[in-house]
Amino acid sequence: MSETEQAPAPRTHRRRTRTVAIGTLGALGIAAGSLHGLSAASGDTTAVRSLAVPATDPTVVLGGRGGHSWDPGALGGGTGAPGTPGTTGSSTDAVAAATQATADQLVGVVDITTVLGYQNGEAAGTGMVLTADGEVLTNDHVVEGATSITVTVLSTGVSYTATVVGTDPTDDVAVLQLTDASGLDTVQPDEDPVAVGDDVTAVGNAGDEAGTAAAAGTVTALDQSITATDESGQDAEQLTGLIEIAADVEAGDSGGPLYDAEGEVAGMDTAASSTGGQAYAIPIATALSIAQQISDGVDDGTVHQGSPAFLGVSVQATGTGGAAVIGVVADGPADRAGLGAGDVVTAVGGTTVTTPDDVSAALADLDPGDPVVVTWTDTAGGSQTATVVLGAGPAD
Repeated sequence: MSETEQAPAPRTHRRRTRTVAIGTLGALGIAAGSLHGLSAASGDTTAVRSLAVPATDPTVVLGGRGGHSWDPGALGGGTGAPGTPGTTGSSTDAVAAATQATADQLVGVVDITTVLGYQNGEAAGTGMVLTADGEVLTNDHVVEGATSITVTVLSTGVSYTATVVGTDPTDDVAVLQLTDASGLDTVQPDEDPVAVGDDVTAVGNAGDEAGTAAAAGTVTALDQSITATDESGQDAEQLTGLIEIAADVEAGDSGGPLYDAEGEVAGMDTAASSTGGQAYAIPIATALSIAQQISDGVDDGTVHQGSPAFLGVSVQATGTGGAAVIGVVADGPADRAGLGAGDVVTAVGGTTVTTPDDVSAALADLDPGDPVVVTWTDTAGGSQTATVVLGAGPAD
């Protein structure tokens, strides 16, 4: 796969409506994304999706320095699980402790660290090299909210800056491109799916500790569906078609390889139990199919190219129409155009704004670098209009 340039042409709805928190501000940036730690659950079970957690929040379970987790319980759906249908059929008892990954297990594996510039934090996880020139596969939640990304190739120790080629937040997949990379070793995907009972090993940046962990285990169920939330239990999302394993997967492993007994990649580590011993992975065929769409330039309601457009304002409802500005990102697009706290946005791109959601909707199909006309009422009651050149927001 190779990085595809996205022409500035009309496209289908991109659903760029997420918000960013900055300090005590609320919906910032309109069309940017908020950090996920992610839990997954189905029925009575909740799992933390991200195996990557904010490095600044050591209490978060799972998510490499940015991750997911869940509470073990009945996980409806799926195939191959022993026992009563609708349960995981797995046990968290007597799961072997993770060990240090071998040199072979580190080939094509990378550590990913991110700066969350609008959230005053950092996060991290794991990824897999897909091409010799530096295309990297990881979980969307590993890079969500990132304003800068550094990737370290574990087999060589060389670090690169990285940009987001594209993301699929719905399926928790992202593709990165390393800057000026060449001659990299890549992971070897498994052409055959795993089966229940197969031995597997999850490799990743567990707990952000020195070295890289390898958690041996077994496949306990296939085609599992879970509900993922962040570490606070918010932002619930559905993940389907997952491989369930009994293994000591930890925060930081998100985006790392799930190896089969032959040492080939069968899946991408994505979620793990907050109490340990149980985890989930996206089948590698599924992840690679989505990665191919991203590299091919698909840009729709599910797959997003590059970084979202960014206005750089925090707004709230007024009760009388318009969207009240309660904060602006310093030196961001809105700030440079003259918007400030206390102003009320009344139109964006020629569309009348009556609620904060109208601002998001007006920006949803725009790209970084696009100009948009913004109209607002200033604190003195005067009407102001400016053409704002949108910036590149945090990864979504």
